[in-house]
Amino acid sequence: MSAPATSRGTLLKVRTALRRNWLHFVLLPLLALWISPLVWILVTSLKTRVEVFDPSAGFLPAVAQWSNYPAAMAVAPFGTYLVNSILATGGILICELVTITLAAYAFARLNFPGKNILFTLFLLQIMFPIYATFLTNFVTVRELGILNSLPALIVPFVASGYGTFMLRQAFRQVPTELADAARLDGCGHLGILWHVYLPLVKPTLVAFSIIAVVTHWNDYMWPLLVTNSESVRTLPIGLGLLAKSDSGADWTRLMAATVVVVSPLLLFFVIFQRRFVDSFMHAGLK
Repeated sequence: MSAPATSRGTLLKVRTALRRNWLHFVLLPLLALWISPLVWILVTSLKTRVEVFDPSAGFLPAVAQWSNYPAAMAVAPFGTYLVNSILATGGILICELVTITLAAYAFARLNFPGKNILFTLFLLQIMFPIYATFLTNFVTVRELGILNSLPALIVPFVASGYGTFMLRQAFRQVPTELADAARLDGCGHLGILWHVYLPLVKPTLVAFSIIAVVTHWNDYMWPLLVTNSESVRTLPIGLGLLAKSDSGADWTRLMAATVVVVSPLLLFFVIFQRRFVDSFMHAGLK
């Protein structure tokens, strides 16, 4: 085979590969852009304080300083903060899943007076910035007498307008014939909800769960407002303590603590990423 023929064959193979995998070539730079901050945080957490600000030190540490992690954990009771974050985020998620499921089913499949007005109020709640509700939520929590406690972190977020709207749209895509068949078999509203609707909207529930967990796990302002003791504070406040140290921020320890805070979220997303993608792949399908 001649050289020109070989070149043409190689060129044809390259074109075919590009045509089949063009999306990968587009997404790879975006992946590198997204993952670069995570890599920088991890690398910085293993450097010395001198290497962080020394341009001649290079990107990678000369010797990995694993001692930065226990040193960061010793600045504040991060074990307690971790438990509080898990309890608060888990409690909020469970309450939200219960309330949005019941509310979304009511708005999607039941008829009752004032239904449209109530749903409009839910939509209006989405439009308000979360910080606009802090004052009224703080007064409510104070009147309930639960300041500086885990319930104070959970109570203002037991319902979600966004989650209700999201799940209502998913319920409306379920054929009504399935609910009618279940009703003929003797199921009531709760039975229809449990056996018919919820199994069909699992991807949507998982997608909402990921969004809710990330939002409340990273929440800094509300826990800062309603807690004043280390026994009920959460991980983002611990990061704030490291960033506002009297001797100045120790970036190596701060990045080490950030790795600890972010790792559960990454693990959570990796476990449920397929469901998260499925929620968008099946959107709009009936």
